[in-house]
Amino acid sequence: MKARHIALVALLGPLLAQAHTDVATGGGFVRGFLHPLTGGDHLLAMVAVGMWGAILGAPLVWLLPVAFPMLMVIGAVTALAGVALPAIEPGVALSVLVLGGAIAAWWRASLPLAVAVVAFFGFLHGYAHGKELPSAALPAAYASGFVLASGLLHGTGIAIGAVRAWRHGDRVLRTLGVLVACAGAWLLVSRIAGA
Repeated sequence: MKARHIALVALLGPLLAQAHTDVATGGGFVRGFLHPLTGGDHLLAMVAVGMWGAILGAPLVWLLPVAFPMLMVIGAVTALAGVALPAIEPGVALSVLVLGGAIAAWWRASLPLAVAVVAFFGFLHGYAHGKELPSAALPAAYASGFVLASGLLHGTGIAIGAVRAWRHGDRVLRTLGVLVACAGAWLLVSRIAGA
């Protein structure tokens, strides 16, 4: 299969997940799995992590999708422990803006800086997941679900990054980055205005 077909399927796959927004699934693995797929902020940020990793190349193409869920679990545990942190939802929206901007600007961050940025945003997303944990949920099953879905979304972003092989693939990725950043800006403004 050609890289463009893989990238097209990877790009359209997460859009299909938006159809599952109000599924009554209880509070375990399935609910955790669906959570990142049904929240536009989580979906965009996690796909953007994979895309940015694909742009940065090895070893970051694999380190970023590992750092994000690792810190996401720590963030979820922090939330479940009852530690109160301010401005998590604006921070999650900011992650979409920054990651989209990194793609649009073709930001070639150093390895430590790229990992730190992604790990920080992973922590925020994990904290948000932990706070949104349904009261009836089994925390370990829910966490397993959202970590697996996150990994699949990161993989989707990496697959989208395959468009670099196209004749104007860099332009396509930059344009997608602009769209993600614009969505992040809108989310950020709406969350600040709603606070």
